[in-house]
Formats: sequence, C-alpha cells, structure tokens
Amino acid sequence: MKYVEGFRWIVVAAVLAQLPPVLFSSRAQAQSEFLRGNRMPYDAFDRLAKTDLDVPGGVIHVAFAPGDMALPKDKVLGWIRTSAKAISTYYGRFPVKSLKLLLVPVDGARVRGGTTWGYRGGAIRVLLGRDSGEDDLRRDWILVHEMVHLALPDMEERYNWLSEGLAVYIEPIARVQAGDLDAKEIWQAMMRDMPKGLPQPGDEGLDNTDTWGRKYWGGAMFCLFADIEIRKRTGNRLGLQDAMRGVIAAGGNHEVDWSIERILATADKSVGLDVLTRLHNAWGPKPFTPDLDALWRDLGLAAQGENSELNDGAPLAAIRKSITAPPLR
Repeated sequence: MKYVEGFRWIVVAAVLAQLPPVLFSSRAQAQSEFLRGNRMPYDAFDRLAKTDLDVPGGVIHVAFAPGDMALPKDKVLGWIRTSAKAISTYYGRFPVKSLKLLLVPVDGARVRGGTTWGYRGGAIRVLLGRDSGEDDLRRDWILVHEMVHLALPDMEERYNWLSEGLAVYIEPIARVQAGDLDAKEIWQAMMRDMPKGLPQPGDEGLDNTDTWGRKYWGGAMFCLFADIEIRKRTGNRLGLQDAMRGVIAAGGNHEVDWSIERILATADKSVGLDVLTRLHNAWGPKPFTPDLDALWRDLGLAAQGENSELNDGAPLAAIRKSITAPPLR
C-alpha cells in the first residue's frame, strides 16, 4: 500500500511538472487561499459551487475546496446533516439562518481541525483528511463543536473560556440527545478529563488565566456546575440548555458582538435565575477549586478501572439523566 501510494504521488508530480507554470501557480495559489491565516476566506468560498442543506430554522451552504477525497460527497453531506441535527436538537433550532461551511481536503484521515467566524455571517472552515472513511466521520466531534460556537455572541478574547467551555460541554450532550453517543460514555470522559480544568498554582481565575486546561476544561466545568445549579433550583425543570436557548431567542449568535455580562444576564433571565452571573462573579476574577469527587459521587458516577458505573440511586442521578435526555420541546 505504501508503494502504491508513493507511486501515485510520483505520477502526480510528473504530471504537474508538465503543466504550464501559470496553471500550476494558479492552482497552488487557489489552494493556499482556502487555508490562509486565521481568517475565513469568504471571497474564495463565494467563487465555489455550493450544495444547500436545509436545517431547522436555516440553511447550510456547503462548498468543497479543490482536492480529491476517498469518500463520495453524499457521505460527507450525510455527516454534516447528522452534526446539524445534534445542534438543532440541543438548541431547538439551528443557531444561524445561513451558514457557509467550507470543507478543505488535507493529507491524512479524520477531521483535522475547524474554525468558526461570524464577521461576515456565520462561517465554518473544516480541514477534512482526504483519506477519511465513514467511521472517521461517525466518530468526529469537531464539526458539532464548531457549530456550538455559532450559538454564542462574539466576546472579548479574555472570555474565550466561555465559548470553548460551552463547546466542550454541549457537543457530547447534543450528540447523546440526538442518539449518536451513549450517555455513560460521555460521563466517563468528563470524569477523566474535567480535572484538567482545575486551577493550578498561580491561577488568577477563568477571566485571567489563558491556559489550555482552564480555557477548555475549566470552561466546561463552569458549564456543568451552572447546569446542575439551575436544575437544582428549578426542581430539574430547566437547565443550561434552556438558558442558552434563551440567548438565541434574544438574537444572540456568533454574528453579533455582546459583552459577557449581557450573555450571562440574558441566559439567566431565560430561566428566571441569576446562576450564571453569580457563578462568573465567583469563578471569573479568582481561582475556585470545586470538589469534583463529591460531585461525581452525588451524580452517581463511580470509577471502576477504565470504566465507570452509574448509580441511579445517587442524590443527583435524576439531574444527570435529565442533562442528556432528549428535550421534550
């Protein structure tokens, strides 16, 4: 297989060597245009052919950058529909009315990365390994993660922990609610990874500590504790899901700029509480170390080697089940 693969590239190189220099240069320039820097190449997207996918409350305009892929396009489009279904299940609708989704083939397998923008309308660029198979797309979490970003207004960079934390927390829950993941699997992952978000020596709170662990898993921890507190105070009728749906209902998505105070106040108002604002006041400016072991015990989670057992008789077991249950509305 390696020999055949290498031979194929030798043939490709030979063919390219015979192409006119201007043609080769234009193709290289076009490809670099899709991968350039940290900004979404909106103009490049607009020159590509699009496939439109209808989603609840909106449409996804899908474009493929130049390059071969092992999978047929209909399989890739099916993966996009599945990801959009998970997001629409969690939020009750797709977060933006129109999304430009650019898929860029790159070397290798799996989804290699993604970035979301909103400054000229909702847009996502995904780097898709050209050798990806159906299993790679079925296991992918990156596209749903990026779509969660669409549901939050843009903020000051120091508050990226909220954007990334929501994406880390909501992505697996949305996929469980849509029937694409097992609930036990994601609780096991939370038990394993959530400690990465605990404050370390020298920490100055979520707002002032820009480390990978605090940004992603510290933000996710904030979301988990907020979700549980909302459910405690509403008799498990409402949760973070309802609060974030309220942000979208108020016109908040990635296409607009809001302060973090406005985002949290809008979310709180949607559930008739002040949980998110108060939690931010406690966790944002200074370090706070919650007792995760006690939380897992109360949720009914117990580590058993590489696995975890679920105790449905635990004090917060009903809340744990409700967090991943498909919404009734």
